[in-house]
This record gives sequence, structure tokens and C-alpha cells, in this order.
Amino acid sequence: MSERAAPFHCPYCGDEDLRPNEQGHGAWECAACNRAFRLKFLGLLARGVQRTEPGGDRI
Repeated sequence: MSERAAPFHCPYCGDEDLRPNEQGHGAWECAACNRAFRLKFLGLLARGVQRTEPGGDRI
């Protein structure tokens, strides 16, 4: 697993011209809309993954 997960697009304008921001880990800036934002991993959900397949049992 890498230490830094990079976003693929800006959550505000959708542009892909993103650069790491100097404010620290998880901070990014968008050159297209001139906004800065921070990404933060909150954790895993307790319920896990639940899928229902046609004709199969629920996991």
C-alpha cells in the first residue's frame, strides 16, 4: 500500500490538474478552479461488503 493516495479529479470542478499542497499529508490543490482540499481516510465500515447475486445466497 502506498503512503499517499492520489485523487483522480477535483471534487469541486472535476478537472484532473491536481498537485500536492504544501499544507501536509492529504492536502491537494486544483489548478483549474484554484481550490485546495484535503483527503482523509476515516476507516472501514463495520458491516463489510454485502452482495446479492442472482440465484445465490446473501454473503
